[in-house]
Amino acid sequence: MTSENSVRPELGDVVVGVDGSPSAHTAVLWAAAEADRRGRHLRLVHAADTDRRAYWSNAETMQAVREAGRDLLIRTAEAVHERHPDLAVTRELGRKEAVSGLREAAGDRGTIVVGNRGLGGFSALMLGSVGLGVAAHAEVPVVVVRGEDDRPRTGSVTAAVREAADLDWLLLAAAEADARKAALRIVSVWNVLTHIGSVATMLDDLDAIARRRVHETKALADRVREVYPELIVGNHVETGTSTPGILTEASAHTDLLVMGRGRRPLGVGPSLGRVAHALIHHAHCPVEIVPAAFVSREEEP
Repeated sequence: MTSENSVRPELGDVVVGVDGSPSAHTAVLWAAAEADRRGRHLRLVHAADTDRRAYWSNAETMQAVREAGRDLLIRTAEAVHERHPDLAVTRELGRKEAVSGLREAAGDRGTIVVGNRGLGGFSALMLGSVGLGVAAHAEVPVVVVRGEDDRPRTGSVTAAVREAADLDWLLLAAAEADARKAALRIVSVWNVLTHIGSVATMLDDLDAIARRRVHETKALADRVREVYPELIVGNHVETGTSTPGILTEASAHTDLLVMGRGRRPLGVGPSLGRVAHALIHHAHCPVEIVPAAFVSREEEP
């Protein structure tokens, strides 16, 4: 994607999983504020998994599961309306298991929000099961809500980039910053350990690689400024030996950390990658994972 054909991506409806856990409740309130900022609908989804449960549960049990799910959705919607009385909210009691239910509810344009810990079922929204499954396989952006509820706002969104091709999803990070009236900070981590040991690596080679990373990061920032001329955009290259460590530290000073999700080597299946996996378990703020081709796919007729 080039600056000539880059357009502002549209932020879609927000879909959030509801399971009755404190973590999910925190995620719901975050998702409600996000939907309000976007001027979009909030979709509350409780995955009752009744299709699978029907194989071993009797009719009375199934009815009890559905009623409990409906009651939970009603209570959750009421809590949202207390904070956002004008927000359009829909309630969905899903028949599928959690990962499939959330992906289906999000469609092609929504953003999925999950908590970073859960109870069991959708109900077992432990990252490593449902949360990781959604983040690794969804074809839409996924936000894992982390950090303290009363954490002071920083007025910034941070995007963790690696290469020029990241412009695609980077524009979504810019849209998030624009919706918040916040600054966008583009950070690239240059980890020298990833280059040492390659074929006859010399100090001159490392210096050239570092300069190229600085140039590419600045070029990304310049392209974002072309699409969002009113947005405050900063760019910085951090040097260190632990990319997850540097980005985890950066997450303590921003309201949202955004990064792209690529595919496994040879293009086989989606993958979170080591860095994304570490961040959604240890970051100090919500982490948004964006499939690499999401924005360009959004522009297709």
